[in-house]
Amino acid sequence: MPRPGRRERIRTAFDAFHRAASRALGAAENRRDEAARRHAEVLAELWLRETGHDAARRDPGLARVLDNPRLAGVLARVAEDRAHVFDRWQGDSPRALSDLVAGAAPGAAGDDPAGWRPVAGTVEATGPVPEMWVLGTGSVEGGAPFRVAVPLLDGAHLQVVSTPRTRERAEAMVEQLVLRTVRHFRPGLVNVHVWDVGRLAGALPGLYPLTRTGLLTVHDPTRLGRLLDQLSDRIRRVQTRVLAEGAGSLRQLAERTGERPETWLVAVLVGNGRDLPEAELRQLQRVARGGVAAGVALVLLDVPAALPRPVETVDFGDPPGVDPEDERAPVPVRTSLTGPHVLVEPDPPVPADDAGVVCEAVAAAHEQWRGRLGAFRDMLPSPRHAGCSRDGLTVEIGHEDGIPAELTLDDHSPHALVGGPSGSGKTNLLLAWIAGLAATYGPDEVELYLLDFKEGVSFTPFAPDPDGHRADRLPQARLIGVNINTDREFGLALLRHLAEVMRSRAEAARRHGATKLAELRESRPEMSLPRIVAVIDEFQFLFTGRDAVSAEATALLEDVARRGRSQGVHLVLASQDVSGIDALWGRSAIFEQFVLRIALPRARRILAQDNEAALALPRWHAIVNHDSGVAHGNRVVRVPEAGGPVVRDVQVAAYEAFGDTPDPVVFDGARAPSFDALAARLPGDGVARALVGQFVDVHGSPAAAALPDAPGRNLGVIGPDARVALGLLSAAVRSVAATLPDPSAAEFVLVPLTPDATPAAVALAPDLPGAVEKVSADGFAARVAELAATVRGRAGSGADGGHPALLVVLLGADAAESMLDRAGTEDLRVLLRHGPGVGVHVLGWWQGAQRLKTLLAPPGAAVDDLGAWVATGVQGTDLVPLLGGQPLDWTPSSGRALFLDRSRFGRPQLVMLTDAGGGR
Repeated sequence: MPRPGRRERIRTAFDAFHRAASRALGAAENRRDEAARRHAEVLAELWLRETGHDAARRDPGLARVLDNPRLAGVLARVAEDRAHVFDRWQGDSPRALSDLVAGAAPGAAGDDPAGWRPVAGTVEATGPVPEMWVLGTGSVEGGAPFRVAVPLLDGAHLQVVSTPRTRERAEAMVEQLVLRTVRHFRPGLVNVHVWDVGRLAGALPGLYPLTRTGLLTVHDPTRLGRLLDQLSDRIRRVQTRVLAEGAGSLRQLAERTGERPETWLVAVLVGNGRDLPEAELRQLQRVARGGVAAGVALVLLDVPAALPRPVETVDFGDPPGVDPEDERAPVPVRTSLTGPHVLVEPDPPVPADDAGVVCEAVAAAHEQWRGRLGAFRDMLPSPRHAGCSRDGLTVEIGHEDGIPAELTLDDHSPHALVGGPSGSGKTNLLLAWIAGLAATYGPDEVELYLLDFKEGVSFTPFAPDPDGHRADRLPQARLIGVNINTDREFGLALLRHLAEVMRSRAEAARRHGATKLAELRESRPEMSLPRIVAVIDEFQFLFTGRDAVSAEATALLEDVARRGRSQGVHLVLASQDVSGIDALWGRSAIFEQFVLRIALPRARRILAQDNEAALALPRWHAIVNHDSGVAHGNRVVRVPEAGGPVVRDVQVAAYEAFGDTPDPVVFDGARAPSFDALAARLPGDGVARALVGQFVDVHGSPAAAALPDAPGRNLGVIGPDARVALGLLSAAVRSVAATLPDPSAAEFVLVPLTPDATPAAVALAPDLPGAVEKVSADGFAARVAELAATVRGRAGSGADGGHPALLVVLLGADAAESMLDRAGTEDLRVLLRHGPGVGVHVLGWWQGAQRLKTLLAPPGAAVDDLGAWVATGVQGTDLVPLLGGQPLDWTPSSGRALFLDRSRFGRPQLVMLTDAGGGR
């Protein structure tokens, strides 16, 4: 048992240990508490300094923590530092920043949108280019405001991020920023392209009036790749053609030379926050990498992409604790340029109506400027008519980014294909091209053949005025065809003529050892060998239907396209759409010869199959491609309006210089040719001729049947319309009377067999020379017997010709069948078969071909006894019996007829009826 003294010592030692342990534990706990307090103070101070004193106090989550009285010292210290720094900041700093922004963003780049007026900018590309473009007003902790801006053109790209609640405000800021760039410079120096993944019409609706003159282009939401291709092509072209001499960017080039050869292009891409496909993302990054130096600025809204520098960002994110559905909550905006502590308030959106008014003014100014600087008149050569076409034909047609663009027809680009839907400017381009050729080359250097199908009258002003209101015409034009939509044969006649010209020139080249026109002209300068340009607008109408016309036209077109390059014969074919020409299917070799392709806005299938650049063209522009439509040959050319007065001035000047050239042949499908003019062109060889109209050919030749003393030289007019048929027959009889070798010795027997024919006979009689006898229907049978006896008597006399002309005119010959008995019918057949050989000719009108065929049935007569006939208003199938069974596909039309002269043609020919013969 231990002693008491020892027990006490043990207890005392244990108590001492306990007290020491308690003190140690207490000290450790105090130090732990102190460390925790210091840690809390450090974290609170870090939150306060990173988030900002005022912002942290407004944050509900942080406010509960910062209300702890133990953090009062930290709050006081941070508040003191904030007050010290903020008071200094609130002095002159906001004003200094605003002044700095005002200097970097002059004019429309930084003005107040509330004061915007509908006036376009006047700053040229070589003027002061703003380094900054204002977005709105910034502030720090609610202090004094200052203007906030970002670099854009020649400075950086812009990337904007928004939330569903702030998307509308972000779009308004982008629209306002883009409008600043358009307003600052002279219209035309900034072009805007918009792509919106969610809208077919695109975002930024306030800018839509700019589409009128091509300043704004809205792209298909499913075709971002095409827009990126266009931007890439622009960057590639600038790098290889404009910056090839050492300048690093267009801005450096402008500073060094004082000129900026390229405009700016702002591409606004509006996404939905989703990642782009990998291929498009890589392409976008390539555009961003080279865009700034090439004048291409990207503005991305909710398009996630890591872009290479330089790029600035604008974040419309919702702050912590704000209900995304609360539209009244403030919209905090922060930019990469101002950092996280500056809260930016974008300028108020420009009302849609006000933006539209401003854009209308910009578009109007652009149109006026474009008309002044890019006027067609300014592109015409001086001096006029001094060009030589030996090696080709070249004219300026417009401008490609301020650089004159030319169209060339030569051995390398022999033919041209022009396409564009209605309203795209196709007619304007053709008129400008024709006027340019006429102003550059004289009639000895170029001949123009101009055809306009589909009721077109575009080429009418180049022809002589039939009404005599003006005396001038286009001397270079040798053939002008208008309103020929129903006269496909006229286009066929042109191709025949071109084939004949090529044959003639090829024969001349072989004789003189030349292989092409340039060599022939050099070796034989005395020969007149101008280049020929045949312009056929709406040429596809030549190939409508699967018939003989289409088949022959296809073969001739292929021949002219293939051989024309060496003979100086050039085709310019224009159409709204070439895809539906059945006759040309499988004939790809034809269009391979059309090296020059011109595609107007929305044109399809004109360029190469994978080249769809024309679909995004603005108005007044065209893709000019001298490389068979392959994409790398595209040139986007702005084509000015040729305008009637300018083309007229070109024509007047050419007429004053070359007015002694022959008039062109004019084929107007809506105007009947002149009977008197055609009759004056009939040969004066002493052979009577019955004029029935004008051939549909390139010479406008009179269609007439010669009536010599030879078998079969009778004329029949076939048609159900008495007015037209009697007018045609009367005109033919008058022309016969005028061309008889001895009109006074001639005898005319007029026999109206129907009541409606009597007035025509009465009107015809006074115009005829010699003896005129009118026979009534009652005396017809007896007179036919007498005439048959006269024929037999002349034939039995043995005289070899020299009989006076006797012309029997039957008006309404169908009635003869009911008026004549068997013997009378045989007498009439005698007139037809044996009369022409002894100077007795029958000219008659039959309503239908069947009764005529019955009259000509053997054994008493034959089809060829009627050696010439003209049919109007009769279906082709009804005329087959008169052709010996040959098929005939023809549908009658007003003012047109089929004419067959068996001594000259194997098949009927299309003719136009004259103004005296039932023409329209």
